[in-house]
Amino acid sequence: MGKDTGFLEYSRELAPRRAVTQRVNDWFEIYLDFPEENLRTQGARCMDCGVPFCQTGCPVNNLIPDWNDLVYHGRWKEAVRQLHATNNFPEFTGRICPAPCEASCVLGINQPPVTIKQIEKNIVERGFAEGWIHPEPPAFSTGKNVAVVGSGPAGLAAAQQLRRAGHAVAVYEKADRIGGLLRYGIPQFKLEKHIVDRRLEQMAAEGVKFVTGAEVGKNVAVGDLRAEFDAIVLAGGAEQPRDLNVPGRELKGIHYAMEFLPQQNRRCLGDTLKPEAEIVAAGKRVVIIGGGDTGADCLGTCHRQKPLSVNQFEILPKPPEERSPLTPWPLWPMQLRTEGAHEEGGVRDWSLATTKFTGSASGEVEYLHAVRVGPPPRFEPIPGTEFTMEADLILIAMGFLGPVKDGMVEQLGVKLDGRGNVATDQDYMSSEPGIFAAGDMRRGQSLVVWAIAEGRKAAASVDAYLRTKAMPIKTALVSTAKEQAS
Repeated sequence: MGKDTGFLEYSRELAPRRAVTQRVNDWFEIYLDFPEENLRTQGARCMDCGVPFCQTGCPVNNLIPDWNDLVYHGRWKEAVRQLHATNNFPEFTGRICPAPCEASCVLGINQPPVTIKQIEKNIVERGFAEGWIHPEPPAFSTGKNVAVVGSGPAGLAAAQQLRRAGHAVAVYEKADRIGGLLRYGIPQFKLEKHIVDRRLEQMAAEGVKFVTGAEVGKNVAVGDLRAEFDAIVLAGGAEQPRDLNVPGRELKGIHYAMEFLPQQNRRCLGDTLKPEAEIVAAGKRVVIIGGGDTGADCLGTCHRQKPLSVNQFEILPKPPEERSPLTPWPLWPMQLRTEGAHEEGGVRDWSLATTKFTGSASGEVEYLHAVRVGPPPRFEPIPGTEFTMEADLILIAMGFLGPVKDGMVEQLGVKLDGRGNVATDQDYMSSEPGIFAAGDMRRGQSLVVWAIAEGRKAAASVDAYLRTKAMPIKTALVSTAKEQAS
């Protein structure tokens, strides 16, 4: 414990956000730098609990008290190593994870919790700035080949772990760039893409092979993968969106969130889109249906595109301002969360259900019709609360229903669980021997930190599986790998 009275002497402090009037006019991250002295003070608030609930609340089991103490004492290089011992990509989780660790912080019982997420982000950024984070290629080759399908956080974590274990790894991505949701789902103002590229460069130097424009089950044959590789990891995510089946859904101007968000990321990356296919909020009356993280991402993106107005609707009741007694510590709390996007404008409303859309003779959406509803699970309409509002763009951000079944999943013949995800045993292996699954494709829509945790665990199981098979004598890697390690 760095300072045994730190939690009594210091209050919680976060890095300031850039002014709303400034940040809605660009696509850069919204947080300002936080001085080292302040970070060390925040590290001093950690109580190094005998039972560190923060560590068990974190899906990757980060050694949080350890690196909080190291930061307080200014031992940054050691903190970097401790951080990477459990998390391949703390620069991602330090930016976009909702921090279940903080929800389970013991200090959070009666005080604001330790700023774990903020410290995590600054540790890894210090590591990159000082040159302490570098490629770590394996010292030997097992002679085994693994295909990882999907390049989101689960696939990348699995790929890096397997490569460092000495296996040859190829990552297949159907999009034109590597990164999955990190690349095309998370907006630029939450995760600038050079942060993703920086880690991909490390992985490439370690020997991970990346194949883009490769959709397994379509332009890459499933049979070819099974013949070429000793094991396959399915990490394609939960890409099947939940639809809103109401009259008028077929009208133009109604889109899924994941039709809208990738387009703006492509613009930020310099891509030119076909005008007839573009989805933009500029000058429009926008309604976002769904009050979760994806809805907030749509909200922040809309603000930067300068809409005429934007409303965000949620069918669930408004959460309480403080932790609900139904979710006591150390559970993930049910409470109102205000993201940066919500500070920037727009109208949030709860307990609303869309009943239909109506539009023009040319098939363009013009109106959204809705009603206020009672509590779950029935969501009974409340008589007399019906209303109609003008809308030019509807964005459906109601979550996801598991992996897309057509193509790879269907052709592999893997069994699905009751929720439509790829079913696996305790070792992350599917019903087909040698085929594993991890991340949202296995557990359903979840957090980035869960994806990384699952990728790591699946990689450990793949490694154990491959080592039970006949293994060739370990052979030294080419000299270039040794040069990279040095």
